[in-house]
Amino acid sequence: MSIKEILNNFELPVYLAPMEGITDHAFRMICKEHGANILISEFISSDALSREVDKSIRKMQFDESERPFGIQIFGHNEESLVTAARIAAEGKPDFIDINWGCPVRKVVSKGAGSAILQDIPKMVALTSAVVKASPVPVTVKTRLGWDQSNRPIVEVAERLQDVGIEAIAIHGRTRSQMYGGEADWSLIGAVKENPRMRIPVIGNGDIDTAEKAISHRNRYGVDGVMIGRAAIGNPWIFEDIRRLLKGEAPKAPTYRERMETALEHLRTASEEKGERRAVLEMRTQYAGYFKGLRNFKQVRMRLMTAENIEECRKTMASYDAENGLAL
Repeated sequence: MSIKEILNNFELPVYLAPMEGITDHAFRMICKEHGANILISEFISSDALSREVDKSIRKMQFDESERPFGIQIFGHNEESLVTAARIAAEGKPDFIDINWGCPVRKVVSKGAGSAILQDIPKMVALTSAVVKASPVPVTVKTRLGWDQSNRPIVEVAERLQDVGIEAIAIHGRTRSQMYGGEADWSLIGAVKENPRMRIPVIGNGDIDTAEKAISHRNRYGVDGVMIGRAAIGNPWIFEDIRRLLKGEAPKAPTYRERMETALEHLRTASEEKGERRAVLEMRTQYAGYFKGLRNFKQVRMRLMTAENIEECRKTMASYDAENGLAL
């Protein structure tokens, strides 16, 4: 199935952005249950995948219930990227996504991720090689450019389309911005308005409310939106988008819903990674799950030192009717 056919199944296609160390199976399933339409794996090193490193192989695994699902790869070498794409395709994802946008220094220093934005001809050549090698559709996630003086995304998107990618997701920042400042959606809109563009354009960056997801779709004409950091500990953002599309108002989750969802997330992660690792990793999610609750600081501090799931459950349950948010 083509990417266009996949996107046509949704009134507003909403992607869960791939985030290293965050979008594992447990987190993806929570977001899927709450309305995320399209999921992508954590990014996987093509070098590691071509060497069949166990950790990288595990990152590719997904359940049928996660479809439509993409496997994201990154790298800087044609041979390893092509090999990785072929290995990833054996898992029968709906598409393979190339990460040309990660701004993290350890990735960029190897010439991967957004480093490629300094060498557009190489970016196009490597993408073309992956497209030719892959039996499933290939998409790209990238940024506006390297820095404020170098934002060639309109040309880049067209050239990548011409070598065969089926969709492009654009984060509205440059590499030099990292995750600071405000995402510039005007250039994302310019890509979509390019009369030569035929493939879907997905907008990413600063979509932190359901209202913004819909308003940005309408204003910039994108074919879908991608939500990353705003979904951490907040899968309800996907439900809110679904409600707004139906003409209904967003609905804040109750404390019971927050608690039960956080525990479901924790238990699912524990089944895959072991309880200790799941408990430690979950600490990055609590600020989102319990954002805005008054008098929650002390409970959160105890959650950050909890050693097992039962201790986490009891700690969450301690926040009760005396705070006006009874379980």
